[in-house]
Amino acid sequence: MACHCKHCHDEQKQEPMHGQEKHPAHGCHSECGCGHEHHHTSSCSCSHGHEHDFSCGCGHDHGHSEGGQKQLFLRMALGVLFLLAGLLLPLPEGVKILLFLASLFVSGYSVFFSAAKNLLKGHVLDEMFLMSAAAIGAFLLGEYAEGVAVMILYQLGEMLQDRAVEKSRASISALMDIRPESAVAERGGQWEKVSPDEVCIGEKILVRPGERVPLDGTVLEGESLLDCSALTGESMPRPVQAGEKIFSGSVNLRGTLQIRVENDSHDSLVNRILEMAEHAAQNKARLDRFITRFARIYTPVVVIAAVLLALIPPLFFGASFRLWAETAFTFLVVSCPCALVISVPLTFFAGIGGASRRGILLKGAHALEMLARAETAVFDKTGTLTQGKFSVTQVHALSCDERELLQYAAAAESMSNHPIALSLREAAGDHLPSVSEAEEIPGLGLCARVNGKRVCIGNEKLMEREKIAVSFKDGESLLHVAMDGEYAGAICIADQLKKEAKEAVEQLKKLGIAKTVMLTGDEEAAARKISFDAGMDAYYARLLPGDKVEKVEGLLQPGKALLFIGDGVNDAPVLARADVGIAMGALGSDAAMEAADVVLMDDDLKKLPLAIALARRTVKIVRQNIIFSLAVKALVMGFALLHLLPMWMAVFADVGVCLLAVLNAMRAGKKA
Repeated sequence: MACHCKHCHDEQKQEPMHGQEKHPAHGCHSECGCGHEHHHTSSCSCSHGHEHDFSCGCGHDHGHSEGGQKQLFLRMALGVLFLLAGLLLPLPEGVKILLFLASLFVSGYSVFFSAAKNLLKGHVLDEMFLMSAAAIGAFLLGEYAEGVAVMILYQLGEMLQDRAVEKSRASISALMDIRPESAVAERGGQWEKVSPDEVCIGEKILVRPGERVPLDGTVLEGESLLDCSALTGESMPRPVQAGEKIFSGSVNLRGTLQIRVENDSHDSLVNRILEMAEHAAQNKARLDRFITRFARIYTPVVVIAAVLLALIPPLFFGASFRLWAETAFTFLVVSCPCALVISVPLTFFAGIGGASRRGILLKGAHALEMLARAETAVFDKTGTLTQGKFSVTQVHALSCDERELLQYAAAAESMSNHPIALSLREAAGDHLPSVSEAEEIPGLGLCARVNGKRVCIGNEKLMEREKIAVSFKDGESLLHVAMDGEYAGAICIADQLKKEAKEAVEQLKKLGIAKTVMLTGDEEAAARKISFDAGMDAYYARLLPGDKVEKVEGLLQPGKALLFIGDGVNDAPVLARADVGIAMGALGSDAAMEAADVVLMDDDLKKLPLAIALARRTVKIVRQNIIFSLAVKALVMGFALLHLLPMWMAVFADVGVCLLAVLNAMRAGKKA
């Protein structure tokens, strides 16, 4: 595959990035030397007419292309005609055998070709080999019609399975539609339609009503409503106007918008979402890895068992060689573990796709499996349980008047974009004193020089660090203020609990979450109030970022998964340390995308119990498929050993089990 780059006009060989496999369904990433990353759709055709997708571990890949399916259907129809002619028409025996041979070749030549090709590569014990051996064996034993029936039934089952697989992939594949193929950029005073890859940061783009936003940016002119459902799963349009940031992938519903580009196409939100979706299948769950290992051991074992089955009874017990050869071939047909090794990864894939449609992004099947096992949920407070919109409720001044204390505190915080700093500046108004030498102390507060005075503003631990005694210790969240080493007063800051927080916590407990805990750096009184209002089982206050990691480590239990839910900006270390890190309201947050295992694309806490319920349903379906497939496989093998099952019925049973497992897997992406 070659990369034709518009920026360097050079053709170079397409290779995956270091340490990253090419993803079969969606393409791969490459660097072509111009610094731009390109996405290519990869379609690898084998002789069987398949696109490589859900590998069953036995050498066969499922997923016919549309053209391949039509061709296969025509071949099967012709094969059935030859078979019926050989069975029903009064023809000489030699002519009938020729018709059966023609039917076998037309319907199964791709299987024979793939088996031969894989045999040359050393892949002996695959599904192609098993089906070829069964059909040829039936012919050698004079069971011509049965040999043809084996191949036709097998191909029919493959076609039905492929249709089911394609439908289940649609939820993830549909995400590809949210990446716009063009952008209208301003070039030389004119609006020109170009590729999003060609638009640079700082350029202006135009988005008309009905068009999808191609790149992240800030609205310069115009106002409109945006459909962000592809990003957040929410159907309610979002109003935007000049000065607001908007993200690629959303649809402009009303007015024309002029936007200044803030991220190039590689770093845009829609691109990061697609990268997560494309590579989700690479992060396998424990059950998925077990099935892969199981198939590698299981298939050779049953092939060896079939050989022994054909040889031991005739050689040592004088049994009929023909009877036990037929039994061995039937045993081979039944042995392929496709139902397991297709349906298990497909179920996880369907679950991930179903979550993505609801604005819940999972970084692979492992995250989904751990989410299903969750028993402890740990929450950050600010921005997760609360709205993160602070307001000044009271000012306690000692060494100066209240307005002066508020203005000095707001000036000291003027270099910060923290929500508390914004609330202080809003309360203090304009015309703040001049500030210099600002120094932020993580987890404590900050110190700055305001009008020549050294002002420290922060929590009680900052005052302890500065060896300053505080006069106020109760009430809401307190910001203590000191000037030139003396305590000047305190400012009360209040944050409101999200309206859906209590309901979300109640739903988690109904799902069996045994313990809910809140962690915060706030003072004891504020933490106690929010924890009580949200219905938490426990809380820990006055924590530094490192303290949060220690608390999470103390709550971890072997065999039980712990969730940490944070805003994804300041909580990256804790998100990474938890069994499952969940980033809340991470629209556009790089830190959340990197550190979290699960990303909830909006601020709706009720999506957390929804994500857990969906994960548990997916894992339940995986276990159903494993138990059902193994049970039916054992039953059919038992009938084969008792000579009660002809070969064509064995194929029918094998295909039927696989198809039922695939159809069951598709339920994982649907609403419960």
